[in-house]
Amino acid sequence: MTENSATTVHVAVYDTYSDWEVGYATSHINGPSWQRKPGRYVVRTVGASLDPIRTSGGMRVLPDVTLDELTPAESAMLILPGNDLFPTPAYEPFIAKAREFLAADVPVAAICGATGGLAMAGLLDNRAHTSNALEFLQSLGYGGSAFYRDELAVTDGPLITGKAQAPVEFAREILAKLEVYEPAVLDSWYKLYGSKDPAGFYELMSV
Repeated sequence: MTENSATTVHVAVYDTYSDWEVGYATSHINGPSWQRKPGRYVVRTVGASLDPIRTSGGMRVLPDVTLDELTPAESAMLILPGNDLFPTPAYEPFIAKAREFLAADVPVAAICGATGGLAMAGLLDNRAHTSNALEFLQSLGYGGSAFYRDELAVTDGPLITGKAQAPVEFAREILAKLEVYEPAVLDSWYKLYGSKDPAGFYELMSV
């Protein structure tokens, strides 16, 4: 993990963002239960402006800060949910901020359509990554096919990527990168939420 004392995790918000893709991550980052350092992190939203946005689920979200106000030094991670805006100019400010974060070695986590935006910007050309499908990224004309991994979620240095159908695995990579839980606790967390094994619940209750 990057040596970074920041304790705020920023979630990018924009119209059409897939709220369900990051729900496991944000809920367990913000909730102190089972954490190595309970309450270490808080989750805040960042938008292109402070205007409210609508998620894909119809939820109205008011950003806490704007992209212009956010610097990598003030953040522990930038999370980019999936969305329908990624191939449009409206998404370019978020990609520019992701580029800034990666250049500063501060983690960026992208899932679903957000990986398409990174691909179009060349940010997946030399890092191991995943996405909904290799063909999806290739349709965007990206040059990172040699680094594509057909896995549910992939971490390479400060970059985390995930498939749309794998919000739990995406969250596991995020929680590991932020060191939210001890490794054994994260294993139990995944046993419960990923493997749907109730034994994980009882293990967590004993933490």
